[in-house]
Amino acid sequence: MVSFTTASLLDVIERCYRMPMFHSDLQHRVKMSSAFSVIIMALVTIFIQSACDSVDEKLDAKFTPEHESVWRGWNKYQIKPSDSLARYGRELIENTSYYLGPQGKVAAITNGMNCQNCHLDGGTLPWANNYGAVAATYPKFRDRSGSIETIEKRVNDCMERSLNGKALDSNSREMKAIVSYIHWLGDDVPKGKKPKGSGIMDLKYLDRPADPQKGVLVYHNKCQSCHGSDGQGQVNADGYGYTYPPLWGAHSYNSGAGLFRMSRFAGYVKNAMPLGVDYETTQLSDEEAWDVAAFVNSQPRPSKDLSKDWPNISKKPVDHPFGPYTDGFSEEQHKYGPFEPIVAARKKQLPAKK
Repeated sequence: MVSFTTASLLDVIERCYRMPMFHSDLQHRVKMSSAFSVIIMALVTIFIQSACDSVDEKLDAKFTPEHESVWRGWNKYQIKPSDSLARYGRELIENTSYYLGPQGKVAAITNGMNCQNCHLDGGTLPWANNYGAVAATYPKFRDRSGSIETIEKRVNDCMERSLNGKALDSNSREMKAIVSYIHWLGDDVPKGKKPKGSGIMDLKYLDRPADPQKGVLVYHNKCQSCHGSDGQGQVNADGYGYTYPPLWGAHSYNSGAGLFRMSRFAGYVKNAMPLGVDYETTQLSDEEAWDVAAFVNSQPRPSKDLSKDWPNISKKPVDHPFGPYTDGFSEEQHKYGPFEPIVAARKKQLPAKK
């Protein structure tokens, strides 16, 4: 099947108009107009069929029961014009600060970052903190809260932690729009399934602590051209959000955010940074990813009351950097590692299988 884009179809039509036959006498033009109509109809038919084939191929490629393919989200231009709620949800993800930032048009409840600063391209890219499994796996029980959480609760976690702000009203148009977009984005993922490429990749643990000093070199070589030598990012041209977000300081994510965990930050930057790379074209080694995570997450940032997190403290991730713990390791080792000794100790604590 010949594949046509809209641009290529228009190019063919333009070329036809430029042919000499369309600049001859009137009688010839009349004779040729019928032939030209046939050409156009044929091209349009091919274009429509090609588009349908492309959608079918995407449906097949995005998810298989065997999880053999890597999930990639729909393009925002595929949202139907009539689906205004999902379209607004995507707009909120891209330009959160415009609507909800310090000078937000709807409310002033966040720190000026955009959801898209951490969930690249509207949460559609493989291993780049995407939303691929959200609609399929929520509501679900989460150990961090010790409760069943809805998508609305998960969104508000990001509002309060990653955007260091306040929760959205679950009945607000903004919350409904974000949830609608997340459902639209994950409409091809079977309920209860988590496709390969969802969220953030788990990197292999180092056999040493992640090193902030080594991370300084990685940051200066790979990160500071966008995020600045002071880590404060770059404000966008309109002055209401960030083209490149602050990685620490008063306007960055707080100590309760997912990216404050070393494994989450390392897995994210490995497959998504510097901006423009992906899991197939990485620039950082695993060690560099861990070390730059150690450097960035050693810098000052807003704190959050986490006293209600992890009501069952034995369920805390090995890289959750705040005690108390049941495994006897220090907060420093829980932050920087090495993590394998913690994993081994926890395995010993598990009851023997009968």
